[in-house]
Amino acid sequence: MAITYLKRGRVEAERADEDAKIRDIVETTLKDIEARGDAAVRELSEKFDSYTPRSFRLSDNEIEAIVSKVSDREMADIRFAHDQVSAFAQAQRDSMRDIEIETMPGVILGHKNIPVQSVGCYVPGGKFPMVASAHMSVATARVAGVPRIIACTPPFKGEPNPGVIAAMQMGGAHEIHVLGGIQAVGAMALGTETIDPVHLLVGPGNAFVAEAKRQLFGRVGIDLFAGPTETMVIADDTVDGEMCATDLLGQAEHGYNSPAVLLTNSRRLADDTLAEIARILKILPTADTAAKSWEDYGEVILCEDHDEMLAVADDIASEHVQVMTDRDDWYLENMTCYGALFLGPRTNVANGDKVIGTNHTLPTKKSGRYTGGLWVGKYLKTHSYQKVLTDEAATLMGEYGSRLCMLEGFVGHAEQCNIRVRRYGGVNVPYGEGAPYRDAAE
Repeated sequence: MAITYLKRGRVEAERADEDAKIRDIVETTLKDIEARGDAAVRELSEKFDSYTPRSFRLSDNEIEAIVSKVSDREMADIRFAHDQVSAFAQAQRDSMRDIEIETMPGVILGHKNIPVQSVGCYVPGGKFPMVASAHMSVATARVAGVPRIIACTPPFKGEPNPGVIAAMQMGGAHEIHVLGGIQAVGAMALGTETIDPVHLLVGPGNAFVAEAKRQLFGRVGIDLFAGPTETMVIADDTVDGEMCATDLLGQAEHGYNSPAVLLTNSRRLADDTLAEIARILKILPTADTAAKSWEDYGEVILCEDHDEMLAVADDIASEHVQVMTDRDDWYLENMTCYGALFLGPRTNVANGDKVIGTNHTLPTKKSGRYTGGLWVGKYLKTHSYQKVLTDEAATLMGEYGSRLCMLEGFVGHAEQCNIRVRRYGGVNVPYGEGAPYRDAAE
């Protein structure tokens, strides 16, 4: 592979050291929350957000007062985005069917899609109030039919953000808590004196939130590992450097550790993009964040051709992949590892993040190799069931089951089958032996 790095980010070893420090902090913090409950949560909120209200959970009256601060125009915009996300989630839900089939006479097999009974939705908002994340987690949970939806978001500049709270209420949250970071995720998963634990955690967050979810997995379910945002632009000479630079920096402003990668087969486009990034960073209001992220995590990779770009893209498995080439659908057909694709120059990641309708909680850190993003199906559990309705079916299944259990040495298992063979088939099977073989013609 003849790829050339025109710009590289921090080496993996440095990132690994940072990850190790985060793991230790999260582990200690979660143990403290589990041991001391509300007291630990309150201390953490004071330490990191300077926020210690009488109650972190908002009352109905408090929600009404906060939401009243949202203008009519803002509320209409929030409603528009909510409706797009809900409509796509409903279409996804409609594609999932309960089934029941008769596999042979008297044998009924089926499955049911059952909602998770409680979910904790984390909505980031300490640096930027992530109104859209409320749609992605809360509204989608409502479409799935989750009976208890709890939503947590950190205070923004010392108080609840009206837009985020409005989106949570609109989405159908049953409980809204103004609480952020590890303390929010830990409280929802582990439970405290005032917060009942949930069965599933969903939603994006910073590196500490993502690590907390990873450590809590197993204790509760999680949607996926959705850490600091990642973006990749795959482009050729059909677009220009300004478009590529805009799409890269538009995601780099998320935080100081947001990888942004340009893959191209055009040296001219690579050079133009680097020049445009330097220009835009001089005028971008969020340049302090975007510039640091680009300096430490930005990369420009020059490839020989589209096949090589495809291979590199699948290896990186970026969260967001913006494709702007003369063969966008070819990438759609052939890419296998990514969070979400944004195809063509008219499409962009910001629309996917905020309004277009697909879910923006997506896999990061290469987890797109084995999972997709958050969707309505993440809130549903597919449970199977079986029914045997006739003596003939009970006997036939019992005979096969008995012999297969004995093949593995499970005598007790075999007896579960044998007792049915004796009672429903009238076949005498001695205890501790497999059922005799009978020709089907008998």
